[in-house]
Formats: sequence, C-alpha cells, structure tokens
Amino acid sequence: MSEYLEEKIKIGISACMYGCKFRYNAKGWNQLEYLGRDASSYVWYPVCPEVQAGLGVPREAIRITGESGSSVWEGSGKVISSSGKNLTHALTESCKNALESLLKAEVSVFIYMEGSPSCGVYRTTLKNNRLGKPPGVFGHLLLENGFFLIPASDLSSPVKRWDWRRRMLAFLWLKKQTIDSKADLYGVWHTLKFLCQEIDESQARLLGHEIANLKALDASEAQSYKQIILNMLRRPSTASKIKNRLWKHYSHYRKQMGKSVEGIQRPNDMRSMTALAQELMKMELEAMDTDYLFGAAPVVNRKKKERDVVE
Repeated sequence: MSEYLEEKIKIGISACMYGCKFRYNAKGWNQLEYLGRDASSYVWYPVCPEVQAGLGVPREAIRITGESGSSVWEGSGKVISSSGKNLTHALTESCKNALESLLKAEVSVFIYMEGSPSCGVYRTTLKNNRLGKPPGVFGHLLLENGFFLIPASDLSSPVKRWDWRRRMLAFLWLKKQTIDSKADLYGVWHTLKFLCQEIDESQARLLGHEIANLKALDASEAQSYKQIILNMLRRPSTASKIKNRLWKHYSHYRKQMGKSVEGIQRPNDMRSMTALAQELMKMELEAMDTDYLFGAAPVVNRKKKERDVVE
C-alpha cells in the first residue's frame, strides 16, 4: 500500500517563474500554467533575491566574478552590475533573507530559474548556451541547505513534471520519517527501493545489500542512510527508464491483482510524452484505488481513505 502525505505541499519558486515580471529586463513567465488545476494543490512562496536586494525592475544585468556563486560566499568572488557597480553585499544579504523566509515557513522544495546569476543552479547565464559560473549566489544556498530542486523548464514537459512530483513526494515523506532502528530503516527502504533502483540501479542494489546485512544501527548511521536516500531522490530519471519501469510494475500488478489497466503500452511501443504521462497517471490512480504499492510512485498526496485509517 502507498504511503501518504496529507498536507498541502509548500514550494518556493523564483518569482519570475511564478509570473512576476521581475527579471532585469522586466520580463517573467508563468510556468505554473503548465500545472493547470494542479497548481492549487500546492502553497507557493515566490522569492526574488535581486528585487529583495533593492535592485528594482528594470535593472542592470549582473554577473559573477570569481570561480562561481559559491566563491562569492567564500569572499573570493563578487557580484558586479553591467556598469561595474559592486552589488555583492546587497545580493548576499537578500539571499540570506530569502532563505530565512523559506526555512521559517518550513519550505524544502524550490523551483528555480536556470541561467540566473542569483537563482541558477547548474547555469548562471542564458547567453550562447554557456554555463556561466554555477551555482548562482542563491543557488549555492539552496544546494547547501538540501532543498529538493526543480528546474522551472521541467514544468513544460508532462513526463518530467510527473517525475519530479513523485520524487518530491517521496523526498518529503522520507524527511518526516524517524529512523531509530534497523526495522525503521527496512520499512523506509521497502517503500522507496523500487524508485531508487530506477534512478540509479547499481547504487540502489549496493545500498539494499548493505542495509540487509546490517548488524546494528546507531543514530549517526541512521542519519547517514537517510541522507543517502534523500540525495538519490533528488536526481531525475529518464523517459526510457520510466517507460521500462512502468511496464515492469504494471506486469507485476496484473499478476498480483488479476486486473488490467486500459491504455498501458509496452516500453517499445511508440507514443508521445503526453501519452506516456497519461499512462503513468492511470497506473498511479489504479494503484491508489486498489491499495496497491506502485513502486515507481510510492507516496501519494491526498487524505487517507476511511478504511485505511481504520486498518
């Protein structure tokens, strides 16, 4: 049976991706349009470190000097405007304030604007497909504080959207779990192992063997195992892996439950990413309705059915 997260999920987001025209050139994009009605399933926390730094809209573009945004925090890098003004102090202070507001609200998921020198994680420029000097100044803090990070561009892809949602729910569920014993760790791993195997089969198999052979578990080891799994869940899967695992889980479902789900295709069957996303949702809904653990999406965000609470 699936695990449940019953509360509304809190998600931070770069304000320019929320629809605010906060970029240096007074532009912005409402990436939540891709979520449709699902956008109302979450509580949103838009932030813009550059605007919070008092830079205004529109404003001069900024760039990072030094090795990366991380070097800005280490003191060997700076944030410089296009006219040469040093904005390092203003931006680092606003980044700290933005982080504090997210942590105070107990937000641990963030949708970021890739290519931004402040919010970018793996790119800090949009010019000529260059990487810039990642991570960005705020991106560094998001990484350092263990946020579950979602590139805003993924919201436009139905399969990537499904992938980050199921990994995000698993990530948040795991964060809430207390692991005090081997039995606790076994229970967590039983729920998440199939998803972890899809993300990185070799690492997950080794981790599974290691957990199975544990003789004892102290508090520091428990936290270490938890962190390893959390880090694994942060990593995206691929459409190919998702298709193959869908068929594997569906085949097991038919064998165990003696039922079929109309519209689930074999991995080699040609279909669009939209059609694949629809198949995944069908399988997910079927699993929820029959109390079957769909290992690819083991945690759901909804109220438990009354019979589940009784059991």
